[in-house]
Amino acid sequence: MEPFHRILQIIKVNSKIIKRFALLAFIMAIMLTTVVTCGPRVVEEENEPEQESPVEESISPEPEPEPEPEPEPEPEPEPEPPGPFNPLTGLPTETDISNNRPYAIMINNNSAAMPQLGVSKADIIYEIIAEGDVTRMLALFQDISDVGVIGSIRSARHYFVDIVQSYDAIYIFAGGSPQAYSAISNRGITRLDGVNGSLTHIFYRDSYRRSIMSLEHTMVTTSDLIEQWLPTYNFRMEHEEEYERNLSFVDDAVPEDGESALSFTVRYAGSKSTAFSYDEEDELYYLRQHGNYYTDGNDGTQLSFTNVLILKTSISFIAGDREGRRNVVTTGTGIGYFVCGGKYVEIEWSRDENASQFSYTLPDGSELALGKGKTFISIVAISDNIEFS
Repeated sequence: MEPFHRILQIIKVNSKIIKRFALLAFIMAIMLTTVVTCGPRVVEEENEPEQESPVEESISPEPEPEPEPEPEPEPEPEPEPPGPFNPLTGLPTETDISNNRPYAIMINNNSAAMPQLGVSKADIIYEIIAEGDVTRMLALFQDISDVGVIGSIRSARHYFVDIVQSYDAIYIFAGGSPQAYSAISNRGITRLDGVNGSLTHIFYRDSYRRSIMSLEHTMVTTSDLIEQWLPTYNFRMEHEEEYERNLSFVDDAVPEDGESALSFTVRYAGSKSTAFSYDEEDELYYLRQHGNYYTDGNDGTQLSFTNVLILKTSISFIAGDREGRRNVVTTGTGIGYFVCGGKYVEIEWSRDENASQFSYTLPDGSELALGKGKTFISIVAISDNIEFS
């Protein structure tokens, strides 16, 4: 029995071992299953639809880049407004005198009355024939302040009154012809008459001249006397609003197509002549008359001018005038010459009425502009001779 019992015992032991092995195998199987289950799974993705290939567009060549615009130049600064200037010369002045009425003074031009005084400070000088085949001058001053002695002063003529009126000037003279007094009275000219006027404070007879000259060559005035007394006469000292100026000026007024005029002579009726010589260094014309250079007796200054105008017109004797006085036409139109910078050109002058200023036209129809500076104007008969060289 014992062996049988022993066999059973062995079987029991072995069955325990088998159970343990079986249990162990089961556990291992579970573990293996867990590892497989928890491992990475490959998920099959759905096939995406194939994308169509983009259609290739025709590519044109890129245009060449446009050149960059050049930088715009910086705007030039606006010119400063012109400062004050003298309306009779175009030259700058320290103070604004442009609206002041100028002074028009009758100057004796008889050879026995030389030298004249104060004329080198005049802005414009007119020379016109008078009776006796002598000429008389009208000196225009925009600013009288530093002229000094002025004279000798002679009598008025009606054609000079025409010019005075055109500048709206204050007329200073000593006596006059009947025609001149009529024109002065009818046109309301502002006048200072050293012979027949009541406002004679500015006039006196120069004592030195009285010692060597006839009485008619001795009447003078001074810039100080004019400035002292005129404000007391209740005269209008400025232009009225409607007054218009015709003169214009440029830096270079030399006629482009002009002919040579390095010297020339204006011959008036009778024996009177006025000659001009051009100085290329200072670009001015120097005047000679009565056989000598034209000088100012105040300081010996030789008179010179940037511009010379020669205006031809009808000049005739006044019928019935015993003194041989002349009539000089200053309105309408006529021909003449403009001389500047060593050259001259023919021009046309015009003047509508006594209150109008002269206008000047070049051959091409454009308006004449004067050179900046002083001007000498000769008014001569149509038949008078002008000699250029």
